[in-house]
Amino acid sequence: MLSERMLSTIIEGLGNKYFHINPTNRTQLPEPKPKRDYMLYMHIPFCEVLCPYCSFNRFKFSEDLARTYFESLRKEMDMLKALEYDFKEVYVGGGTPTVLMDELERTVAHARELFPSIKDVSSETNPNHLVPEYLEPLSKIVQRLSVGVQSFNDDLLKKMDRYYKYGSAELTLKRVQDVAGMFKSLNVDMIFNFPGQTEEIIQHDIDMVKASGANQTTFYPLMVSPVSRRSIQKNLGDVDYKHEAKFYHMIYDGFCGGENPEFVPSSAYTFSRETDTMIDEYVVNYDEYPAIGSGGISYLDGSLFVNSFSLRDYTKRINEGHMSVMGETIFPKRDKMRYRFMMELFGLKLDKKKWFETFGTTVARGLPAEYSFMKLNGAFERDDDEMLTLTRHGRYLMVVMMREFFIGVNSLRDEARAALPGDEHKLVFGDNVDEISPIGEAGAIFDRQ
Repeated sequence: MLSERMLSTIIEGLGNKYFHINPTNRTQLPEPKPKRDYMLYMHIPFCEVLCPYCSFNRFKFSEDLARTYFESLRKEMDMLKALEYDFKEVYVGGGTPTVLMDELERTVAHARELFPSIKDVSSETNPNHLVPEYLEPLSKIVQRLSVGVQSFNDDLLKKMDRYYKYGSAELTLKRVQDVAGMFKSLNVDMIFNFPGQTEEIIQHDIDMVKASGANQTTFYPLMVSPVSRRSIQKNLGDVDYKHEAKFYHMIYDGFCGGENPEFVPSSAYTFSRETDTMIDEYVVNYDEYPAIGSGGISYLDGSLFVNSFSLRDYTKRINEGHMSVMGETIFPKRDKMRYRFMMELFGLKLDKKKWFETFGTTVARGLPAEYSFMKLNGAFERDDDEMLTLTRHGRYLMVVMMREFFIGVNSLRDEARAALPGDEHKLVFGDNVDEISPIGEAGAIFDRQ
């Protein structure tokens, strides 16, 4: 599809600008702006299994390292409180946030003590933790739970090294069914466009999600950074995008098609049984968000801030009384508009009046190329003085945009992880210490940690 290829190229170029991270001497994040709502993101970078497709900042689980890390995370939270931040929501991502439930309980309790305005806490987990010893404490501290299933196909799970550690498709389905109704929102994370996936596998995944009782599902497109591409090729096969559009429309129609659809779209690739459920991409509900924890990325006051990816450096900074931010990039006005354009339309609508109040210009005048491209390709269903909304094709174009945007984020993470010292590098890559090496300006920045 020509429009998809053009859009991929455009967003890839923008990503190179967004993720040109400059070193910073900052010891803390910017202070909050008055009357602005923020969500707090906490990153827990430990996993029992390191999946070959994942570029998130994650390390092989070590209890000693993890306990030290959680303690540092709570100290960094104290620093946000000192800056006078407040939060209505908290999102705990990973990695696997539930690797040490007692530490997660202590950390969430500390957040609620510091920020009494918190209403909802969201957390990610894996299927093997949907068992009583985890669920009993988890149900008391978390309102919105997102489970990383990825696929209900056993062959794919085996190739991803998830089958024996996290459970078969049948066992996972039963565990999700048992949890349904226990949380305010239960989201099932899936991935489509894996090498080897077929229409039959995609349809089976749709059917199993419906049968699971979950009230939300997120079908991420496979987001392949250079390093994860090599790992995926080794474990699963060659990656291509020729079936992506067909798979996406199958998924969309499977959840939202027909006269009485069971689900409604909550974002370009999230589908919910009700309207008041967790959207797994917190960028939809919040324009700005501070992130704490190793490898966290904040977007505040028109700038991206990147936290240290080294566990040792992270702990050192926190113990010295500093936050963990080590790099930043400041967006000029046009790039702020591009970021806002992408994130709001990913959430399926753009408020034109709010846009004009923020930027002092219309969408069409502020971003003439982007607006014209989307309009000419039939992306807009509603385009009046108040709102932009998306057609079915427009939603797929947003999937493409977000895929390329997050590939850029993942490439940044790859370079950061490549620059880790030897012992930490081994926690990420095992014995494949030569798998990647830092390249470019980002690599030079991470070398200076």
